[in-house]
Amino acid sequence: MQIERYETGKRMSQAVIYGGFVFLAGQVAIDAPGSSVREQTANILARITNLLERVGSNPTRILSATIWLADMSSFEEMNAVWDAWVPSGHAPARATVEAKLAERQYSVEIGIIAAAA
Repeated sequence: MQIERYETGKRMSQAVIYGGFVFLAGQVAIDAPGSSVREQTANILARITNLLERVGSNPTRILSATIWLADMSSFEEMNAVWDAWVPSGHAPARATVEAKLAERQYSVEIGIIAAAA
């Protein structure tokens, strides 16, 4: 089986397709650093949608999501954006945890595994 890599840098690829699956790197709000959890989440979900579409998939094909929050007290704020974004009837398996993120200007990071098209 062939491995396809997208937006590959020195440390990671933003998306990898293998064996019918799409693996996205953890996404942060690079267009909204330091903004509210709501704005960061919206920015991340837009990035995820764009990456999935670029590789021929879409949010209805997401199988699993892992969400890291710098502060679990922002859980409901993040969920308000997430709930509006997830296509009805297509909620993935999901875990949300509190973690110290790599850079302080980010409050949310989301990793995705999806089915390829």
